[in-house]
Amino acid sequence: MSAAAQNAGHHASPEVGTPDVSTPNTSNPDIADPAAGIPDTGLIIDEHGKPRCFWQPSMPDYHDHEWGRPVVDDRRLFEKICLEGFQAGMAWITILRKREAFREAFDDFDMERVARYTERDVERLMGNADIVRNRAKIASAINNAQRARELADETGSLAGWLWSHEPPPQDRPVAVDRHYWDSNPTSKASIELSRALKRRGWTFVGPTTMHAFMQAVGMVNEHMSGCVCHGQIEAARAYFRRPG
Repeated sequence: MSAAAQNAGHHASPEVGTPDVSTPNTSNPDIADPAAGIPDTGLIIDEHGKPRCFWQPSMPDYHDHEWGRPVVDDRRLFEKICLEGFQAGMAWITILRKREAFREAFDDFDMERVARYTERDVERLMGNADIVRNRAKIASAINNAQRARELADETGSLAGWLWSHEPPPQDRPVAVDRHYWDSNPTSKASIELSRALKRRGWTFVGPTTMHAFMQAVGMVNEHMSGCVCHGQIEAARAYFRRPG
């Protein structure tokens, strides 16, 4: 999922939009048997006989209907970046369960409104037990709203600028399996996106967080090769009209 930890899908801590890679490997033995020299595909077989990513049982609806599907709306992209920041050091499922509370607390992530938050709003949010009450992360969301507004004013849209960092096909792996998933908490594209955002003053946007972000919003397709959703995402990306 890196989609779905500052390590949702990676090594240490779960990243936004990415599943915690500490998830036990429940791959069907008919598909993967590392002990027998058969590579771990990262797939499980569901009750209907369909192959899905190993982490799907922990977040089935998110896996099947949201993670990896292209997102073009400025507000939802800003929300994804904010939630990725709040998720740092936590499991993504925790943030997912709190997402509606976050939306209510942050004016549905309207970046114009969030950019105008004052210390009074910080204290209001710090008193909200339904969200993650971390002062640095709250301040980061407000700062990033200001930076997002500047970027949108400068370039025309947040979506257009973010999607301009989509990696070219030649930079993508031939196949996504459990080894690739576990071995690549970042990518060349996520490192470049992180650096570009930091130059513009954004915070809580490290390369691992941005890799999870790119997975979650469909800039890359990192459903396991063979997962029923992998082909669906490929089709969605093929017909997706890039902004900008």
